[in-house]
Amino acid sequence: MKKIVLALFAIFFFSCQTSKIIHTWTSKDVSPKQYKKILVLGVMKDNDLVLQTKMENHLAGDLKDLGYNSFAASQVFPPGTFIKGDTVRAAEAIKSKNFDAVLTIVLLDKKKERYYVPGRTVYTPYSVYYDRFDRYYNTMFDRINTEGYYTTETKIFWESNFYDVVNKKMIFSSQTRSFDPGSKESLAHYYGVLIADKLVKKKILIKPEESE
Repeated sequence: MKKIVLALFAIFFFSCQTSKIIHTWTSKDVSPKQYKKILVLGVMKDNDLVLQTKMENHLAGDLKDLGYNSFAASQVFPPGTFIKGDTVRAAEAIKSKNFDAVLTIVLLDKKKERYYVPGRTVYTPYSVYYDRFDRYYNTMFDRINTEGYYTTETKIFWESNFYDVVNKKMIFSSQTRSFDPGSKESLAHYYGVLIADKLVKKKILIKPEESE
């Protein structure tokens, strides 16, 4: 039942395009593999800790709903386990919990853009508006005199890499652009569904039923 709900949500989400993958890379010598334990690890600034936790939880949850054994780093390791420059400690922590794959979520950039939304100036080629001058004049006069407005849009750029811990190599990478839907919860869930679906379609992961 969860798989059906997730699939329906994915269809709805992709049609809305709140988040969109703009680039992917896959290792040429990769072959589908059944990973036993996947760690979802967010890499963000300290002031984005709440967002990082939600992103990890949703992506790990979406993978788990598809049948993959995945865990959010914030639910497994104490704060301070993953710090800049201490790669040895991070590697040891991952190995101690028997993770054989790591999926990162990196917030590359977040910026606000202000743009102008024009008034009602959309062209509509319906003969009813143009067959008589008075109709055409009144319609177009109304449109060009409808005031536009300025609005602010937040764009967020992400990168997610999938690492095979046993072979010590990156086998997949994606860059994604998101338009902030207004809540961290929605942003995290949309992104989780998108990346989980892409990993399966790229055959990075073997679907659970295929390994039986």
